[in-house]
Amino acid sequence: MPSPTEALDELATRLRAEKSVISPHVADPDGHVPALGILVAGGPRAADAPAEYAILFESIREGYLLHYARPRVVNGADEDLALLAGDYLYARGLERLASLGDLEAVRELSDLISLVAQLHAGPAVRAGGKDGAAALWLASAITVAAGPPPGHGSAKAALREGVPEAPVRLWEGAAAMAAPAGLVDRLGGAAESIGFQPPS
Repeated sequence: MPSPTEALDELATRLRAEKSVISPHVADPDGHVPALGILVAGGPRAADAPAEYAILFESIREGYLLHYARPRVVNGADEDLALLAGDYLYARGLERLASLGDLEAVRELSDLISLVAQLHAGPAVRAGGKDGAAALWLASAITVAAGPPPGHGSAKAALREGVPEAPVRLWEGAAAMAAPAGLVDRLGGAAESIGFQPPS
């Protein structure tokens, strides 16, 4: 099993090996660091299968990027195929989580997928800005790694309702959970990798 730092390379290898309609569009990650996967893999909840947690979390992240931003592994697909590939990677990541028996993480990441879709579809994304989705990714990664941060559910509800302070609440909860789990540096690296500037 590869190390968590190789999660994107392993994701590319697995997608090529599947010989699906996505496979011809799979590229090497070209130096992209799987910082969210590394964060998740470092937590106590992922201790039995850290590399697998890194890969599945990065699969879901790649699905998100195919829908809303610039992907790192699946490139050159037309818009319709990119959306289908994104849905496939969402399902693939959740399926792998379920096979590990981690139903709490399945619920968390299903909620993440649903909420980021809402953020990108409506006025809530304007209220929270791009920081809303980024803070949610970080808080969800901490939840999968170490358990839900304090006030996590209410912070997600606030984000869903477009409360401007919601990204800060999500970040503060994630930071509070990261400290006792020994994940402060990994959380900082993940925040930097997705362009989230922690509030000072």
